[in-house]
Amino acid sequence: MQVGIALALVAALMTNLASLLKHRGCQRATPVRIRQPLRSARTLAGSRWFAAGWGLAAVAWLFHLAALSMAPISLVQAVLAGGAVMLAVISQRLFGDPVERQQWLALLLGGGGLALLALTLPQLHGSDSQFSVGAILGFEGGLALLASGLALGHRSPRLAARHGVLLALLAGTLIAFAGIAIKGLFGAGGVSIAVLAPWIALTALCGVLAQFAVVAALQRGQAIETIGLIGLVANATQIAGGVLVFGDPLAANPAGLALQATAFALVCASALLLPARGLPRLASG
Repeated sequence: MQVGIALALVAALMTNLASLLKHRGCQRATPVRIRQPLRSARTLAGSRWFAAGWGLAAVAWLFHLAALSMAPISLVQAVLAGGAVMLAVISQRLFGDPVERQQWLALLLGGGGLALLALTLPQLHGSDSQFSVGAILGFEGGLALLASGLALGHRSPRLAARHGVLLALLAGTLIAFAGIAIKGLFGAGGVSIAVLAPWIALTALCGVLAQFAVVAALQRGQAIETIGLIGLVANATQIAGGVLVFGDPLAANPAGLALQATAFALVCASALLLPARGLPRLASG
C-alpha cells in the first residue's frame, strides 16, 4: 500500500502540471463542440501546449491506475487532493498566473480537509477493491443522474452566467464516475464477460465525455478555480465512493467521526472560496 501512496503522490504532481499545460493550450484553441468531435480534437491536437499536457496526463493516469490497484480508493484520492497546493505553486512560479489569497486559502482548506479525512481513516490493508453489485449500481446511478442534471443546466439560458461552473462540476462528476468504475474492475474477478464488456465500454465513454467537459470548462475559466473545482469534486466524490461502495471504514469513535465531519466541511468551504473575486470569474458558455 505504501507503494500505491507513493504512486498517487507522483500522479498528483503530474496531473496538476498537465492540467495547467492543457489550460494554456485550451485558451489558444477555438471552442470545442460536442457535435464536431473530430474537428475539435484536431484543433486541440494542433496546440503544442495542449498536446504536451494531454501526454503528461496520460502518463499520470497510468500512475493513478497503478495506485488504485495497490491502495484503497479513498486513500489514493485523498493523497491526490492533498496535492492541490501544488497547483497554485506551479501556476504561479512556472506560468506566472495570478493566485489570489482567497484561492490559496481555498486550496489549503480543500487539500487539508481531504488529507485530514485520510489521516482519520482506520488502518487499511491492501487495495480494498471488493464491492456489492447493488452498492456500485446505486452510487454510479446517482452520479449519472447528477451528471445529466448538470448537463441540462449547462444548456439552460437562465444559468448562462454559471455555465463555466456547471461544466467544471460536470467534469469532476464524470471523472469520479469513471474512477469508481475502474476501481470496481480491479475487484471484478468473478464477473462474466457479458457484464464486463458493457461495463468497460460505458467507462470508456464516460472518460471521453469527461475529457470533453474538462476542455470546455478550461476554455471558459481561470486556471486555479477551474482545475481546483474539477479536482475537488472528483476527489471528494471518489472518497465518498470508497466508503459507500468499497467499504473503506470510517472512524470507530466519536472524536474521529467529528474530525471527519470537519474535513468534509473544509472541503465544502474550499469549493465556495475557489472562484476568484479580483479576477474575471468563470465565463459563460
